[in-house]
Amino acid sequence: MTDTPLSLAEADSTLFTRLRRWWSGETANPVKRVQFDRPLTPWMFLLPQLAVVAIFFYWPSVQAVTSSFYLEDPFGFGATFVGLDNYTDALTSRGYMSTAAFTAFFCVVVTALSLGLGLLLAVKADKVIRGAETYKTLLISVYAIAPPVAGLIGMMFFDMHMGPFTQIAAWFGHDLRVGIDYWDTASALIVISVWKQIPYNFIFFLSGLQSVPVSVREAALIDAKSGWRRFCDITLPLLAPTAFFLLVINITYTMFDTFPIIDVIVKDKPANNPMTLVYKVYLDGFKGNDIGGSSAQSVILMVVVALLTVLQFRFLERRVHYG
Repeated sequence: MTDTPLSLAEADSTLFTRLRRWWSGETANPVKRVQFDRPLTPWMFLLPQLAVVAIFFYWPSVQAVTSSFYLEDPFGFGATFVGLDNYTDALTSRGYMSTAAFTAFFCVVVTALSLGLGLLLAVKADKVIRGAETYKTLLISVYAIAPPVAGLIGMMFFDMHMGPFTQIAAWFGHDLRVGIDYWDTASALIVISVWKQIPYNFIFFLSGLQSVPVSVREAALIDAKSGWRRFCDITLPLLAPTAFFLLVINITYTMFDTFPIIDVIVKDKPANNPMTLVYKVYLDGFKGNDIGGSSAQSVILMVVVALLTVLQFRFLERRVHYG
């Protein structure tokens, strides 16, 4: 079947329609809305996802908030209403505030190092001509390692008896005692967490660098001879959306996804080791059987994360240009 040619009138009508759509901002192929015969049909499609969110997010959140106002028996035989005592005990506890301070320090250091090293490796990978695929594969392969496995590998490197990092530290006269000394353990947690997160940042930064148009790079070569100035004035602003996205992801990673790494490093070790707030919630709730206090800590952590998210989108996103 062959298409019949348009008549002059039909051609004029088609041209006029296209001009009208262009002038009014309409698209040539408008998005078609899906219409259902029955109003309950779309809700049937949404029901499985809504059920998962309600069961695994909203219901535990409501349970945590409710439990935070009670002193519960660890065997489940009863609960006593104590009001805000669990919150007061947590916020006035020296141990809890020390853990909160370490969590903030850990979050800032791991996020800064992960983003900085990921961006540096992405810039170097973008310039590699020979062996580029091998270089990228070696960097990305670390991302396939699960956090508990990463913690186990890191523990082998920091082992006090035969760990290579312990031997290197001994060459400089330092007795590295991960799991015993507070700051040695903190250093090991930071190194392992950064090593695990670098590939994720590398992937996104490299994709952002490779999406910069060639014409922009050529114009930058004419405007600025210094590579550092070209990077600060041209490349970095174009990477701002990617950097903002990774900032949110990395903060979430350091506060929650590093739990398996911390568990492997400090498990069955002396109690004076550093830990993050999410790990303290686990210790007090499942090890110490303080359900009410652990629930109060989880609610406080949830409020802190919500405030951080609001502040990031309220103040930092203003400086991001989505071009």
